[in-house]
Parts: sequence; C-alpha cells; structure tokens
Amino acid sequence: MSVQIAIIGCGGMAGGHLNAYLKIHEVAPEKAELVAVCDPVKERAEEFANRAKEKTGKRPGVYDDTDKMLANEDLDGANICTPHAFHHVNAIKCLNAGVNVIVEKPIGITVKATQAIIQAAEANGKIAATAENIRRMPSRRTAHWLMNQKQMLGDMTMFFAQHASYREPDPEANWHWRLDLNLGGGGMVMDSGAHYCDTLCYLFGEPDTVYARVAQLQDLKVTKNGQLIQNEQEDTWTATINFKSGTIGTWTCTWAAPGHAFNHVVYYGTEGCLLDDGDIFHGPFDGAKVVLKDGTTYTMEALKADYMADLSKEEKDRLFPHGLTDGVQLECYDFVDAIENGRPPEINAEMGLKAKAVAEAIYESGVAGQAVNYDDVVSGKIETYQNPINEARGL
Repeated sequence: MSVQIAIIGCGGMAGGHLNAYLKIHEVAPEKAELVAVCDPVKERAEEFANRAKEKTGKRPGVYDDTDKMLANEDLDGANICTPHAFHHVNAIKCLNAGVNVIVEKPIGITVKATQAIIQAAEANGKIAATAENIRRMPSRRTAHWLMNQKQMLGDMTMFFAQHASYREPDPEANWHWRLDLNLGGGGMVMDSGAHYCDTLCYLFGEPDTVYARVAQLQDLKVTKNGQLIQNEQEDTWTATINFKSGTIGTWTCTWAAPGHAFNHVVYYGTEGCLLDDGDIFHGPFDGAKVVLKDGTTYTMEALKADYMADLSKEEKDRLFPHGLTDGVQLECYDFVDAIENGRPPEINAEMGLKAKAVAEAIYESGVAGQAVNYDDVVSGKIETYQNPINEARGL
C-alpha cells in the first residue's frame, strides 16, 4: 500500500511540497498518495485538493483543522508547512497520533520548540524529519564531496559569505507573519538563513563559538489593517563562526547599504578556493568554480560530472532516486521512503536543531554582546533572545 501523506499548511512554500508529491506520483505511482490537505483558510486547501485530483485522479480530503484531519484520516506521514510558530504544535499532535512528520525549516520556532518535537518523536517511536532541500542539490553535494572526500581544496580554513545592498523602507508594504518575531522566530538569519546554517554544518561540521551583531539600521514600518506597525526583522547582521574542525567563517548581510552593492562568497582551503557567484543563503551554486594555487580552474559543471561519475549505483539511487535533482522533491521522497522502509531520514529533527542553533547563536550573541558557546545554545542553556518567544507560545 502507498504511504498515506497529508500536507498541513497550504500557503507559500507548501506549493513546492505539493508539486513534489505530484512528481513522486509521476515517477513512482505506488510510492505515496496524498490523501489529505489542511489549512485554516479552507480555500487554500481546496485549491491544493483540486490540483492533486487534476494530476492523480484522486482528490484528497480537505480540512481546516488538524485535529479533525487526524480523527478522520489514517495517515502514515504529515508534511508540515505552517508558519514557524505552529510547527511544533502540529508536529506534536501528529506524532502523538502515531503519524510521522517532516517539518519545514526552521524546524521549531525556538530551540525549546524543536526539543519538544524531538521528545514527541522519541516517545512515540516515530520519524521527525527536517525539510531541508538545499544540501540535496547536485552542486551542494559536489561541494561537500570535493571538500570532504576528494579534498581538492586541501584542509578547509575559512570562508566569507558577504552581501550588501539597499532596500528603501516602504511603510505601505503589507504586514506578513514573518515580520512578527513571535510568529517567525526571527528575521532572515532564521528564515532563508536556515538553509545556509544547514549548509555550513553539512560542509564544516558543528560550530564551537559564534560572535555576532544583529541590527535593524533602518526604521522598517509596515501596514497592518490600515495601521503602521513595526517590522521586527533585522536588516543587518555580521557573524564570526568558529567551527570545531578549525574552520572560521564570516557571514554578513545588510540591506541598509546605499551607494554600493556587492555579493561575495568564497570558501578557502590550503590548496585553493571554491568561488561562488550565488547568494549568501543557497550556495554553492551551479555557477561556482574551483581555483587552485597554481591558477588551475574547474567549473562546477565539470566537478558535478566528476562527482556523479564517482557515485556507485547504490549511492546514486539513494541520493537522486529516479534521477530527481530538485531539492524539495528529494526531501519529500526521502521522507516517504524512510516511512516505507522503516529507516531514519537523512536529515532528522536533531540535525534540524543543530542547523537552527547556528541562527539562534547569532541572535543570542547579538543580545549578549559577546561570543556564545554553540553547544550551550543547542542544549537550551542560553536562550535570552528566545525567552520572550517561548513565553508568547506557552513553551
């Protein structure tokens, strides 16, 4: 029988997850079936159900309440794409009902919320996976391979991920839940930044200490219900991250820099560098290149071909089943396959916590005005920045 899947939250990124399950149905029709969709705005769930029926011939059940859905559906897994503040709420409900979960990044709104998901998964003997798509893409797999297996760059020593540009404040812009720290958990350090935090852990292992400043340098007001309110997101941060492996990195971003914009991402080893022309959230990109000490240059396209050729058939089938290379499709396929075969997912909730804790360490250091120990953030020992969010969410 196919793995029975539900999507909880049908806005924004959830569309990518819906597309992923429709693609899985196309390449492996018996693998999984989307049997339910749920969103407080029922029209969104109706739209998802209609799209699913158009592609598969079967219309999932439509719900506006997670409890109702769990009471009426026999589910194997739930894909949670709600606003961050409700990740742990829905995940814990599902896990307690015996349903495995994959949760969009950042897995919990705070470390404490994430730990609650992990505890619920352990108590119920179920899978809690983190939906992290970026590391799964071929160029990112290739970067990991050339740094950690092939060691083309020698020993990794440092990296710089830097962006500066200017965004004019727009008080007429509409409010969005991501702009409220009690709903989003943070600004772009936590949001798209969650991808880069996972990439850094994937490439270099766990951090040791983090020192950062996080600021809103411009007055970022937005409009909500006709009233001006404060956008609580940062527009600037700079962080120095020391890894247990010895690598040191600088990750900095600002949208409050008028007059000159630049983007620069480079990873250095003792024998050369990986120069990336992508952004500071999603690299290394397909357009990246390796430049060695003697000036020899390799394109990412050539390196990807070498990486793919180096994989065994078993590895290729595991990492890129049915030739899939889209990260969202791969994370959803991995989740379904983990349920089907009773194995751990590639990126479980614990790994999601470790990636998330990089972002939290940046915020915690910004509040403390000094370097923080990464392990103390992971454990919840340091949570000054997160405390008001935990209180607001009843954690």
